[in-house]
Amino acid sequence: MSSKETSVSSLALDPEKLPAHVAVIMDGNGRWARKRLLNRVKGHEQGAETVRRIVRACRELGIRVLTLYAFSTENWERPKAEITALMTLLKKFLESEKAELLENGIRLSTIGETERLPAGVQQALSDVRAATAHLTDMTLNLALSYGGRSELVRMARRVAEKAACGELSPEAVDQDLLADLLYTRGLPDPDLLIRTSGEMRISNFLLWQIAYAEIFVTDTLWPDFSREELIDILKQFQQRERRFGSVLPENR
Repeated sequence: MSSKETSVSSLALDPEKLPAHVAVIMDGNGRWARKRLLNRVKGHEQGAETVRRIVRACRELGIRVLTLYAFSTENWERPKAEITALMTLLKKFLESEKAELLENGIRLSTIGETERLPAGVQQALSDVRAATAHLTDMTLNLALSYGGRSELVRMARRVAEKAACGELSPEAVDQDLLADLLYTRGLPDPDLLIRTSGEMRISNFLLWQIAYAEIFVTDTLWPDFSREELIDILKQFQQRERRFGSVLPENR
């Protein structure tokens, strides 16, 4: 048994039943700040610290892919000052975490309309993606300027383009082909979706990919989300029966 498996087992987690892909809707930064009579930006800064904490925890536990909903297409409607602060924080995060990603074998990838991000953020993303492209221990996937419906529209356009130029017949369109045209091409679908702050909605996130994800909603605001709560959710995940629309053999 590897040291990683020993560590996971010591937490009462079955290393064979860990989700390969965990997706997180990180919600509650603004409410966290408001409760403390702080500027919303302070909530985002504390949320960035939580990102560091959870990425490290997932790497230690052996989660292969972690997707974080960092900035949605709808978030562009927020006040300009807040967007500017978020983009500055994102750029600083990428620059400061590059060394740790390299040290821990974590590849950075992104999904979303990243061409809409400020040039400085795009450059930082490009630098870190290029530097970590060869790493295979874990993938940190940031959803930036991302919307699930926009992703599906993008996929439909690509299908239409292929059909219009004669590359694709109607009979060739199946789930595998469509999945290959999504931002998440090459990644497994999320096994586990976590939403913080207690809101009971998926907010236009990974609409195709979470078809059979196990969903956990916690009232904890994202800045307060901890390694311990992540582990508790993973324990609950391992107790669920995942039938994927079928019936377990013993119940047939």
